[in-house]
Amino acid sequence: QQKRSSSRQQLSDLPMKEGENMAVAEMRRLQKKFQKGMNKRKSYGANVRWQMQAQEKEIELLMQEHTELLRLGQNRSLRDVLLEKRNCVEMNRLLQLKDHYDSVIRERKAQLAELDKQILELEKMIARQQERIAKLKQEKDSKCLQKQIETLEGQLNNATVRFDTSLARNKQLQEEIESLRIHKAIYDNFYGKIHKKLEEQKERMCSAIEQCIQTSEQQMEAQARMSDIQKWNKEDTFRYNVEMQKQEREADEEAKLKSFMISKWTDRSMLEEQAKNVKALKASQRSKQCQWESFESWRVALKCLLELAEDTDLGRLLDDYARREEKKLSCFSYAINLNNDVEKREQSIKDLQSEISALTTDQKCRERSRFQVLKELEDKLMETTKEADWYEEKFKENSKLLGQLKSGMEALLKIINCDDVKLMQEIGENKQITDLNLKQIFGLVEEKTNELLLMDAVLRNTLAEGSDPSQLFSSPLMGSSRTLRELDPAKQCPRSASAESIADIMDTLEVSLYHEQLRQLVLQSHEQKQGSDASSMSKRK
Repeated sequence: QQKRSSSRQQLSDLPMKEGENMAVAEMRRLQKKFQKGMNKRKSYGANVRWQMQAQEKEIELLMQEHTELLRLGQNRSLRDVLLEKRNCVEMNRLLQLKDHYDSVIRERKAQLAELDKQILELEKMIARQQERIAKLKQEKDSKCLQKQIETLEGQLNNATVRFDTSLARNKQLQEEIESLRIHKAIYDNFYGKIHKKLEEQKERMCSAIEQCIQTSEQQMEAQARMSDIQKWNKEDTFRYNVEMQKQEREADEEAKLKSFMISKWTDRSMLEEQAKNVKALKASQRSKQCQWESFESWRVALKCLLELAEDTDLGRLLDDYARREEKKLSCFSYAINLNNDVEKREQSIKDLQSEISALTTDQKCRERSRFQVLKELEDKLMETTKEADWYEEKFKENSKLLGQLKSGMEALLKIINCDDVKLMQEIGENKQITDLNLKQIFGLVEEKTNELLLMDAVLRNTLAEGSDPSQLFSSPLMGSSRTLRELDPAKQCPRSASAESIADIMDTLEVSLYHEQLRQLVLQSHEQKQGSDASSMSKRK
């Protein structure tokens, strides 16, 4: 029971301790917040104090500036008063000058008005004089106009002939230029083909030269190998010959000994037997020595060979020697084949060089022929361009002449006052002369000149008789020859020399007049006008 009670007390104490710990933690947290708030309040108060001090300093500075401005305003007010006085004086002086200048301007305007009136009077006088001079010039310029018409017609005919010839020549030149262009295109095609062939042959030559270089390098390598093999072969043959000479000497010595022993055997029998025994011993000893020497020589040779070969196995040495010999034979056969290939390549190179030389000669010949043809074509082109420029200049001159003729015709029409309906229809709304309506306008102008000549003859007749021309016909420029033909023959004047001339003119007007006849009629009418003007001037005087 005591244990149970103790355990219960412990359980009851646990929540009490936890509550106290929580309260302590909250107190600490609140204290930290309070400290932070106090710190913020202190910092805020310090900032507010600093701002207040800065504002007080600014207020003091502004007050100082205000006082300075007031002082400056007082000083400036005195200056402004002096300046206003000066300005008033200047304004008065300027107003006086303005009045003076206004009076001067009025006087000058009056003078200018008088001068304008004088200028208008002078212009009127000049216009009257110009009208008089124009009338006199019209009287004098009729002959000049007729001469200009004749010259312009002749120039027009010559220009048309030259223009036609230039057009024909231009057509021929254009055809020649087209043919030359076709030839040029053909030659360009040939040149391109030949150039391609030359490039292909150059590529072949380069490949053949490369192959020859490779073969020559291979040949040099094979020759180097062959020279090395020949050196090795010479050394081996020299050694073999030395050994064979030694063996032949030994064999000759043995043969000599045998022959000497046989000769001594036939002469002496007893001595021979003794000698045989002795010689047999000696021979056996010598043979043993020779065999020993030969064995030692062979042994020494073997030692030398083994030292050179660096191998103790004789079978391998023999196999290596056989292999080397086979390699020598194969290399010799390969060198022979290479020589044959080199000879074939050299022959092919020679053939290619001959072909290249032939092609180069052909190319040079063709290039020369092309250059000659091109030079001829260039010469022809230069000639054609010169002719074309000459024809263009002629065309420009002819166009200028035509323009002058057109302007002259328009001036004539203006002088004649040709406002007929037919002429307007022929010229069109623009009232311009073109190449198409030129002949028709010439016909209308001829009709109008005929009518004017007829009118002139009738006027001269009426002036000579003293009758009123308005009773005979209406406005001569607006009407045509039909108005004259519709006149009553009873109202006409009696026939005289001038009337007969008028009748002749009427008869000629029914037929188309030539240029010379028109010229003669115009000259007659002009001479009669001059005579009538001179008579009227003398009567007035």
